[in-house]
Amino acid sequence: MLKQEGYRFSFDESKCKECGGKCCKGESGYVYLTLEDMQKIAEFLGMDFMEFTQKYIRKLVAGYSLLEKKEINGKGYACIFLNEEKGECEIYKVRPMQCRTFPFWQGFKQDYSELKNECMGIVDEI
Repeated sequence: MLKQEGYRFSFDESKCKECGGKCCKGESGYVYLTLEDMQKIAEFLGMDFMEFTQKYIRKLVAGYSLLEKKEINGKGYACIFLNEEKGECEIYKVRPMQCRTFPFWQGFKQDYSELKNECMGIVDEI
């Protein structure tokens, strides 16, 4: 069970296997990347940095994001690195900072009701 100061919930990582990557799919959105994230992922994939960015990155006004793909069921979008059949991240060992810090994001400090509805690993603090 993971807990971070300032948050009114804990996170049971063991639930991730059961979930199948709900936090990696849904509405269109961004997975923001640091330069370090991009370098680590490119190296992990055995790709040249430029090749990696051309294939998997989209430039935003202020930064970079991973590309997304249509979900297998066609209902929404999924991270380009989510293996939907296995429900696993193909780059888990080097996943971006945004993914590594989930669900302990600043926006969930005060109100995590939406998060609790979407993530089976969220446990209320008593």
